[in-house]
Amino acid sequence: MAKSLYETLGLNDNASADEIKKAYRKLARKYHPDVNKDAEAVEKFKEINAAYEVLSDKKKKEEYDMYGDQIFGGQNFHDFAQSHASNIDLDELLRNIFGGGAGFGGGFGSTAHSRGAVDLDQRTTITIPFAVSVMGGKHHISINSEDFDIKIPAGIKSGETLRVRGKGNTGIGGKRGDLLIKVEVAPSPTFERKDNDLYATLDVPLREALFGGKVTFESTIHGKITIKVPQNTKNGQKFRVRGKGVIDRKTALYGNLYLTANIVLPKVEELDGELVKMLKEKLPSGETSSKE
Repeated sequence: MAKSLYETLGLNDNASADEIKKAYRKLARKYHPDVNKDAEAVEKFKEINAAYEVLSDKKKKEEYDMYGDQIFGGQNFHDFAQSHASNIDLDELLRNIFGGGAGFGGGFGSTAHSRGAVDLDQRTTITIPFAVSVMGGKHHISINSEDFDIKIPAGIKSGETLRVRGKGNTGIGGKRGDLLIKVEVAPSPTFERKDNDLYATLDVPLREALFGGKVTFESTIHGKITIKVPQNTKNGQKFRVRGKGVIDRKTALYGNLYLTANIVLPKVEELDGELVKMLKEKLPSGETSSKE
């Protein structure tokens, strides 16, 4: 049974774990793009890394030792990698074969089936509302004549991919691949997101800006938030609301909400006449000369 992953590392198929590691390190140094400027070095380096990824993992190695190059449709690994280099990521390809949604354990007996294991994953793109990207929720999917809801995790960013097991293409024997969903987030008219922090504008009436008070921020995400603004609040002044940003999916910590004050001036024609007269008389004039 041909086992060309070993040949990629210059080894025979009974090589030990130490021999595999030594061979990989030697070849990785030789073909690393920072060292080897040959045009083919990059692809060779990828193949070396991919071969080591399989042979250094006990479970993957056992599966490969059992099926050999049958996994690659009967091709040797080099030809297999080259035939897919233009349209698929090699790491993703191996993930689909070794432990992906379709898998090849249990009845992986034909080259046609092995190719099915590679090709069964299906990709699509969805656009979700900004609020759902922050708070999480459900999104309805219609694909392959099926309708179902998927769970959107809170804190997801544009460009991230969700995997739905068993909702991809159907292969020989009824095997199903996975559905890989690239998520795009619709822009928000209210918020701007930077990492896990949110930014928005807070309209502050002139009275509260001058004398201080409480201002309500109507958030489409968090509901009503009351902000205490100090006396003499200036246009562009920033306020931080702790923990009202976006959850970090790795640390489970929340970012902050930053509000920039926008002083809202009243319409003069709507003010009391006596007040307008007094303001004209008492407010400082731009004509007043400044002292040096």
